[in-house]
Amino acid sequence: MSAGEPVAERGPDPTREDYPHRRAFPTRWNDEDAFGHLNNTVYYSAMDTTITGWLLDGADLGLLAGGFRPVVVQSSCTYRRSAHYPEVLEVGLRSTRVGRSSMTYDLGLFRQRDGALVARGTWVHVAVDAATGEPVPVPEPLRARLAGISAPPA
Repeated sequence: MSAGEPVAERGPDPTREDYPHRRAFPTRWNDEDAFGHLNNTVYYSAMDTTITGWLLDGADLGLLAGGFRPVVVQSSCTYRRSAHYPEVLEVGLRSTRVGRSSMTYDLGLFRQRDGALVARGTWVHVAVDAATGEPVPVPEPLRARLAGISAPPA
């Protein structure tokens, strides 16, 4: 397996319980596309909303006050089955790697009503200085929060 292979391709499908942080994501009427299922952009919005919400819940991180900003440098999504409006998705989030300036997340998108995995994604953030845009070390308070949602070793 290459280092660049998406986390979503590793091992058996996870369950909701495999994710320490979960967030409901209600779908909307206009999320369906001409092919009768949720458009692929909805899955990315669900992942982004879940990660950003989790980050902002950590008020001690100071994301809105300046300092550093997490910038997406890589993302992927593997679709397992279709989802439809008016389903509510439950998005699971866990940390799989924390480097010097980067953090990698694994996300599972499940139908809330039956727990079926509909998609799985990976997301990589790099911490950058808010003023210069240059990479900076992941702040210690964020490292501690990431440890709280880390995936068990494979």
